[in-house]
Amino acid sequence: MQANLISADELETLIQSNEIIVCDCRFALNDPDAGRAAFEGSHIPGACYVDLERDLSGQITSSTGRHPLPDVGDWINQASALGLTSGQKIVVYDHGPGVFAARLWWMLGWIGVDDVWLLDGGFASWSKSGKSTIAGEATAELPSSHLTSLREVNDLKADADEILKSLGGGVVSVVDAREPPRFSGEVEPLDAKAGHIPGAINYHFALSLENGQFRSRAELKEIFDQVTAGRNPQNIIHSCGSGVTACHNLFAMEYSGIKGSRLYPGSWSEWIADPSRPIETSFEK
Repeated sequence: MQANLISADELETLIQSNEIIVCDCRFALNDPDAGRAAFEGSHIPGACYVDLERDLSGQITSSTGRHPLPDVGDWINQASALGLTSGQKIVVYDHGPGVFAARLWWMLGWIGVDDVWLLDGGFASWSKSGKSTIAGEATAELPSSHLTSLREVNDLKADADEILKSLGGGVVSVVDAREPPRFSGEVEPLDAKAGHIPGAINYHFALSLENGQFRSRAELKEIFDQVTAGRNPQNIIHSCGSGVTACHNLFAMEYSGIKGSRLYPGSWSEWIADPSRPIETSFEK
């Protein structure tokens, strides 16, 4: 997948050309309406709002995680309704770190839309630089596009069965993007069980950032070379709580030049939905 960053200055110039689509992905896991409210209060001119739960997630069932992927056909239709096309540059942003924007980046790549750029530093960077904002309802004013020719891009994701079969084999490695206390099982504020997938590696997504923006490609490559320990990137599977912050790690790896890792969309919240799947903890009681 292509992983590209764009600065606030570069975005400001592009907006004047009217040749891009800008998507605001701000969201708060503990307050699902906060992102939409923030958008309506102030957003980048011309942006449309894309909601993690209404637009970027499917139906939750007893066997899914908290933010399951929608059916790929449904997602293609939803992307069309949002006015997203494969023929225009798309810029995605959230409040700053990029985790929700990265989810949209990955989902667009999943249906073959590659010209997607992530605003480095997000809305915080835009605001800090004093650039103009507008207020208004979270309603896209973009014309619908026709994406029926798009199809699912294979080999971008993994499922629980593949991970379960790989446990103890030493080939597939899960990289978990959650905070260390959640990964270790010391605390769990969002899900019913604490811990992590056995054998997983913890790399908190925020380590890819410095002062709210992504580290350089060279720095990230050095970091992920150490995290992956020379493993084939296709055998690296990114996980988190519900398949959101994992996209941030995947973006960072792709941006560093280490390409081909995959996403476990269901992540920890799906893993624990089946009580037969093993759980590991690593904190000292």
